[in-house]
Amino acid sequence: MVAIREGVEIPDDEITVATARSGGPGGQNVNKVETKVMVRFRPADSRVLDEADKARIAERLAPRLTRGGVLQVSSQRHRSQAANKQAALERLGELLRDALAEEAERVPTRVPRGQKKRRLQGKRRRSEIKSGRGPVQSWD
Repeated sequence: MVAIREGVEIPDDEITVATARSGGPGGQNVNKVETKVMVRFRPADSRVLDEADKARIAERLAPRLTRGGVLQVSSQRHRSQAANKQAALERLGELLRDALAEEAERVPTRVPRGQKKRRLQGKRRRSEIKSGRGPVQSWD
């Protein structure tokens, strides 16, 4: 099970786990042991997520979803399959928690007086530089 928030956990039967041969460190094992783990989850078919959660996931994780609406996470960081499976499941949980997190509403603030003053001084300085670029008058 992957915990998303209090009271909401993705059951194991909604998550598909596949393995493959992994590149990177592993010595002789790298050519014969499938240590890379790929975890797939289809949010639209989940029984534990409500429609608002499914829509939020679809919107916020759109670049990560396949055309079929599957969220895929893989891990090949570790040398053991068990460690990679744990890492992939943790990453899946992280992605889903981040997608479902409520964004804090922005509280508009005033621009500080000093900042306005510095901006206007910079504009005046730049204006003086540019006004000095006119044609040169000769004193003949």
